[in-house]
Amino acid sequence: MQPKVAYQGTAGAYSHLACCKVFPDWEAVACDDFQTALELVASGFADRAMIPLENSTAGRVEEIYRLIPKTSLFVIAEHFEPVNHCLLALPGVNLSDIEEVASHPQALAQCHQRIVNLGMKAVAAVDTAMEARNLSQGQNRSRGAIASALAAELYGLNVVHDNFQDVIGNTTRFLVFSREQEHLQAEAGMDYITSILFSVRNIPAALYKALGGFATNGVNLLKLESYMDGGTMEASHFHVDIQGHPQQHNMMLALEELEYFAREMRILGSYPAHDYRV
Repeated sequence: MQPKVAYQGTAGAYSHLACCKVFPDWEAVACDDFQTALELVASGFADRAMIPLENSTAGRVEEIYRLIPKTSLFVIAEHFEPVNHCLLALPGVNLSDIEEVASHPQALAQCHQRIVNLGMKAVAAVDTAMEARNLSQGQNRSRGAIASALAAELYGLNVVHDNFQDVIGNTTRFLVFSREQEHLQAEAGMDYITSILFSVRNIPAALYKALGGFATNGVNLLKLESYMDGGTMEASHFHVDIQGHPQQHNMMLALEELEYFAREMRILGSYPAHDYRV
């Protein structure tokens, strides 16, 4: 049976493109939302979920940070996908024919100056790939859509302007989720990232003390995100990405200190650092 990878969005979305890059021979399963994609893996219907965590321009995906503590899945890989926005149109339509362009508000924002320079009207839509599909099903030759090159291929549209975004280098970081933990043994010469969830005890300087072990043991902390604690306004839950593997000696010492000062701690997974980091 062909393995499946779940993602949020319509066929041709950037998450779908990431699935095709990482799992080219797998079946990509579109889901209406992130929670459904994770649940398909938890239930065994899908083998992996490709979930965007943050974007170099738009920042973190807030919903994902709220969902991760609720799932029992493990992170087994990361993937960095450059975002190449394409201006798409119906076959035979030229750039000069387009009067308005539709896409997700974030894509419109990332292409704002291009749109202004070309004198086009920006129209907000729910999803990049969905707007490409809608465009292909109509006859509006004065309208364009901003979406991926994959969406153009899937829906029979022409790319009238490649790299339509204002700033080159816009990149999205994805995490790959699985039911089973992988990379439990550290391989020599391999660089690893370890993702951890933890909450701190209600004592003075608890966060400082919890994270102090990483500094004293020479472990590089790459990312720190905080969560609101239930219905209160006190941020006491944290997500950290650390450079290293739990089997490495300095990491073992740092995690011992973290566990001592943390009220709860859970390792989401250790996985090879993506080549993009190099």
